[in-house]
Amino acid sequence: MIGLREGLEASLVVCILIAYLVKTGRRDALKPVWAGIGVAVALALGFGCALEFGSQELTFEAQEALGGSLSVLAVCLVTWMVFWMRRTARHLKAELHGKLDAALAMGTGALVVTAFLAVGREGLETALFVWASVHAAGDGSPRPLIGVALGLATAVLLGWLFYRGALRINLAKFFTWTGALLVVVAAGVLAYGFHDLQEADWLPGLTDLAFDISGTIPPDSWYGTLLKGVFNFQPDPTVLQVTVWLLYLVPALALFLAPVGFASGKGKVKEPDEQGSRPSKAPRTPQA
Repeated sequence: MIGLREGLEASLVVCILIAYLVKTGRRDALKPVWAGIGVAVALALGFGCALEFGSQELTFEAQEALGGSLSVLAVCLVTWMVFWMRRTARHLKAELHGKLDAALAMGTGALVVTAFLAVGREGLETALFVWASVHAAGDGSPRPLIGVALGLATAVLLGWLFYRGALRINLAKFFTWTGALLVVVAAGVLAYGFHDLQEADWLPGLTDLAFDISGTIPPDSWYGTLLKGVFNFQPDPTVLQVTVWLLYLVPALALFLAPVGFASGKGKVKEPDEQGSRPSKAPRTPQA
């Protein structure tokens, strides 16, 4: 889910940039744009590797403190991202076109920087949130990373299909429901991040359990593993974890699902000029 949601946002940004250059006859600018995209992807991968391998050199307390702090930061970034996308998705195309026009006027270096910034933010957020999620649900298995890779591959395929005009889906509904699920996942990451901070002795209450249902939902059972991997569910959370989970999830989900921001739009991607199938006579604001 994380790989699909975050990857699709980056794919849509790339599609908008490439389609605009092709339609305006500026194919000569494609190489700098792809260079900026490549640098952004490499930076995100390098950031993820630095988080993973750098944390292995730390003591247990330092690892827990780093993991907890980055989990809280990841949740803050992802929460900002889902609300930002919900509010500005309908104007994303016009915003990117304006930035690209300015970069074209400035030269090759500006094109590289524009593409890098457009994709790099998504890449760094994805790397941080994936690392925090895998760390929270980690049992040493590579399965979470396989899931992320499958999600990203699916997002790239969907992005290509959008560009070719072969796919029509209601992106407003897609981002609404996946955003809501991402908020639920973020709540679990946040709660586990606070648990890490408790284990690092940064916060008190490590032995104050809210409940313990390990006998009903064993952590090593298939359903316990599923709940852990998807929602970061813990059968024996502390009182602080449950409190943080509720204080984040309830208001964040209520605000996110409130009918604000998309009330005037249908949210469907159906205009040919957004899909790259044929040029349009006048610019149009996307409804996605």
